[in-house]
Amino acid sequence: MPAVPFDVNVRQQPRAAIIDLHGEINAGAEARLNDAYEQADRGDPEVILLNFSQVIYMNSTGIALIVGLLARARKHKRRIIACGLSQHFRDIFEITRLSDFMPVFNDEVGALSKAEQAEHVHVRQSEARGKA
Repeated sequence: MPAVPFDVNVRQQPRAAIIDLHGEINAGAEARLNDAYEQADRGDPEVILLNFSQVIYMNSTGIALIVGLLARARKHKRRIIACGLSQHFRDIFEITRLSDFMPVFNDEVGALSKAEQAEHVHVRQSEARGKA
């Protein structure tokens, strides 16, 4: 089976940046993946959503690249979430414990909805602490 080249697209929403991932995530994806993260981060989103719905293959180097994005996001206090993972990739996220640090959702709509709900809870908790 021929390799499917990696492609990426960044979409900006009012409070989120969505990085649509396509094809194979391996060492060859590193530069484009990092560029996409930088583009998403420039919009100063509350959350960055990695959409894996069009990913057909990801090797251990690809997992390491995703871990690198997670580390960058955490360093800059940016939330990062994922959606569209096949069951195989969900299992990998569980085994590697990536899902402990990067919430995984079935689809983009659900991910963005939950992210917005979580942000509202965080704001209310911050306001409550300020009144105490």
